[in-house]
Amino acid sequence: MDAGSLLSADLALFRAARTRGHGPSAERAVRAFSRTGEHAALWLAIGGLGIAVDRPRRDRWKRGVRAVAGAYVLNTAIKQVVRRRRPALDDLPPLMATPTQLSFPSAHASSSFAGARAYAPLLAGGHGGRVLYPLALAMAGSRVYLGVHYPSDILAGALLGTFVGDRAR
Repeated sequence: MDAGSLLSADLALFRAARTRGHGPSAERAVRAFSRTGEHAALWLAIGGLGIAVDRPRRDRWKRGVRAVAGAYVLNTAIKQVVRRRRPALDDLPPLMATPTQLSFPSAHASSSFAGARAYAPLLAGGHGGRVLYPLALAMAGSRVYLGVHYPSDILAGALLGTFVGDRAR
Protein backbone atom coordinates (compact mmCIF):
# COMPACT_ATOMS: atom_id res chain seq x y z
CA MET A 1 0.00 0.00 0.00
CA ASP A 2 1.46 3.38 -0.97
CA ALA A 3 1.34 6.64 0.98
CA GLY A 4 -1.58 7.97 -1.06
CA SER A 5 -3.66 4.90 -0.28
CA LEU A 6 -2.85 5.20 3.43
CA LEU A 7 -3.87 8.86 3.46
CA SER A 8 -7.10 8.02 1.62
CA ALA A 9 -7.91 5.26 4.13
CA ASP A 10 -7.12 7.62 7.02
CA LEU A 11 -9.50 10.23 5.62
CA ALA A 12 -12.22 7.66 4.91
CA LEU A 13 -12.06 6.35 8.48
CA PHE A 14 -12.09 9.90 9.80
CA ARG A 15 -15.20 10.74 7.75
CA ALA A 16 -16.96 7.58 8.92
CA ALA A 17 -16.26 8.38 12.58
CA ARG A 18 -17.44 11.97 12.12
CA THR A 19 -20.71 11.05 10.40
CA ARG A 20 -21.96 7.90 12.14
CA GLY A 21 -23.50 7.60 15.57
CA HIS A 22 -23.82 11.35 16.07
CA GLY A 23 -26.55 13.29 17.77
CA PRO A 24 -26.60 16.10 20.30
CA SER A 25 -26.70 13.83 23.37
CA ALA A 26 -23.98 11.50 22.11
CA GLU A 27 -21.73 14.40 21.13
CA ARG A 28 -22.15 16.06 24.56
CA ALA A 29 -21.33 12.81 26.34
CA VAL A 30 -18.29 12.05 24.20
CA ARG A 31 -17.03 15.62 24.53
CA ALA A 32 -17.37 15.49 28.34
CA PHE A 33 -15.59 12.14 28.49
CA SER A 34 -12.82 13.33 26.18
CA ARG A 35 -12.20 16.39 28.35
CA THR A 36 -11.25 14.10 31.24
CA GLY A 37 -8.25 13.06 29.16
CA GLU A 38 -6.90 16.58 28.63
CA HIS A 39 -3.26 16.76 29.70
CA ALA A 40 -3.50 13.10 30.80
CA ALA A 41 -5.68 14.13 33.77
CA LEU A 42 -7.78 10.96 33.98
CA TRP A 43 -4.74 8.69 33.89
CA LEU A 44 -2.76 10.77 36.36
CA ALA A 45 -5.77 10.69 38.69
CA ILE A 46 -6.04 6.89 38.43
CA GLY A 47 -2.35 6.61 39.25
CA GLY A 48 -2.66 9.07 42.12
CA LEU A 49 -5.52 7.04 43.56
CA GLY A 50 -3.42 3.90 43.27
CA ILE A 51 -0.55 5.60 45.09
CA ALA A 52 -2.92 6.72 47.85
CA VAL A 53 -4.73 3.42 48.46
CA ASP A 54 -2.32 0.65 47.45
CA ARG A 55 0.56 1.10 49.87
CA PRO A 56 2.26 -2.24 49.17
CA ARG A 57 2.63 -1.37 45.49
CA ARG A 58 3.03 2.39 45.81
CA ASP A 59 6.38 2.37 43.99
CA ARG A 60 4.85 0.56 41.02
CA TRP A 61 2.00 3.07 40.89
CA LYS A 62 4.54 5.89 40.98
CA ARG A 63 6.39 4.32 38.04
CA GLY A 64 3.10 4.16 36.19
CA VAL A 65 2.36 7.82 36.87
CA ARG A 66 5.84 8.72 35.61
CA ALA A 67 5.16 6.66 32.47
CA VAL A 68 1.88 8.50 31.82
CA ALA A 69 3.54 11.88 32.35
CA GLY A 70 6.53 10.81 30.28
CA ALA A 71 4.32 9.66 27.41
CA TYR A 72 2.54 13.00 27.48
CA VAL A 73 5.81 14.97 27.42
CA LEU A 74 7.33 12.78 24.71
CA ASN A 75 4.16 13.08 22.67
CA THR A 76 4.28 16.86 22.92
CA ALA A 77 7.89 16.90 21.75
CA ILE A 78 7.09 14.68 18.76
CA LYS A 79 4.16 16.96 17.83
CA GLN A 80 6.54 19.91 17.74
CA VAL A 81 8.83 18.06 15.32
CA VAL A 82 6.16 16.53 13.05
CA ARG A 83 3.82 19.55 13.09
CA ARG A 84 0.90 17.78 11.42
CA ARG A 85 -2.18 19.99 11.43
CA ARG A 86 -5.46 18.77 12.88
CA PRO A 87 -8.22 17.77 10.46
CA ALA A 88 -9.75 20.82 8.80
CA LEU A 89 -12.63 19.76 6.57
CA ASP A 90 -15.19 22.45 5.77
CA ASP A 91 -18.07 19.96 5.80
CA LEU A 92 -16.97 18.30 9.08
CA PRO A 93 -15.73 20.92 11.55
CA PRO A 94 -14.32 19.76 14.88
CA LEU A 95 -16.82 19.37 17.70
CA MET A 96 -14.54 20.81 20.37
CA ALA A 97 -11.65 23.20 20.80
CA THR A 98 -8.12 21.93 21.36
CA PRO A 99 -5.11 23.44 23.16
CA THR A 100 -3.01 23.35 19.96
CA GLN A 101 -3.55 22.83 16.26
CA LEU A 102 -1.03 19.96 16.13
CA SER A 103 -2.35 16.43 15.87
CA PHE A 104 0.34 13.78 15.36
CA PRO A 105 0.50 11.76 17.53
CA SER A 106 -2.55 11.99 19.77
CA ALA A 107 -1.66 12.85 23.37
CA HIS A 108 -4.98 11.41 24.54
CA ALA A 109 -4.02 8.08 22.95
CA SER A 110 -0.43 8.19 24.22
CA SER A 111 -1.31 8.92 27.83
CA SER A 112 -4.25 6.51 27.79
CA PHE A 113 -2.29 3.55 26.45
CA ALA A 114 0.67 4.33 28.70
CA GLY A 115 -1.72 4.29 31.66
CA ALA A 116 -3.46 1.11 30.57
CA ARG A 117 -0.15 -0.68 30.03
CA ALA A 118 1.42 0.50 33.28
CA TYR A 119 -1.62 0.15 35.56
CA ALA A 120 -3.26 -3.01 34.21
CA PRO A 121 -1.11 -5.46 36.23
CA LEU A 122 -1.92 -3.51 39.39
CA LEU A 123 -5.70 -3.87 39.15
CA ALA A 124 -8.09 -6.77 39.62
CA GLY A 125 -5.48 -9.45 40.27
CA GLY A 126 -3.51 -8.46 37.19
CA HIS A 127 -6.59 -8.45 34.96
CA GLY A 128 -7.02 -4.67 34.95
CA GLY A 129 -6.47 -4.67 31.21
CA ARG A 130 -10.06 -5.84 30.78
CA VAL A 131 -11.14 -2.45 32.07
CA LEU A 132 -8.25 -0.16 31.25
CA TYR A 133 -7.64 -1.06 27.60
CA PRO A 134 -11.29 -0.51 26.59
CA LEU A 135 -11.17 2.78 28.52
CA ALA A 136 -7.98 3.77 26.69
CA LEU A 137 -9.50 2.80 23.33
CA ALA A 138 -12.65 4.80 24.07
CA MET A 139 -10.59 7.83 25.08
CA ALA A 140 -8.45 7.62 21.96
CA GLY A 141 -11.44 6.99 19.70
CA SER A 142 -13.31 9.94 21.15
CA ARG A 143 -10.79 12.22 19.47
CA VAL A 144 -11.63 10.95 15.97
CA TYR A 145 -15.37 11.00 16.75
CA LEU A 146 -15.01 14.66 17.77
CA GLY A 147 -13.06 15.49 14.62
CA VAL A 148 -9.79 16.61 16.23
CA HIS A 149 -7.57 13.68 15.16
CA TYR A 150 -7.11 11.38 12.22
CA PRO A 151 -7.12 7.64 12.96
CA SER A 152 -3.39 7.50 12.19
CA ASP A 153 -2.78 10.06 14.98
CA ILE A 154 -4.56 7.68 17.36
CA LEU A 155 -2.64 4.63 16.17
CA ALA A 156 0.72 6.39 16.55
CA GLY A 157 -0.24 7.67 20.00
CA ALA A 158 -1.40 4.22 21.12
CA LEU A 159 1.86 2.63 19.98
CA LEU A 160 3.93 5.33 21.68
CA GLY A 161 1.95 5.07 24.91
CA THR A 162 2.14 1.27 24.96
CA PHE A 163 5.90 1.42 24.48
CA VAL A 164 6.38 3.99 27.26
CA GLY A 165 3.93 2.26 29.61
CA ASP A 166 5.70 -1.03 29.12
CA ARG A 167 8.85 0.53 30.59
CA ALA A 168 6.99 1.06 33.89
CA ARG A 169 6.06 -2.60 34.37
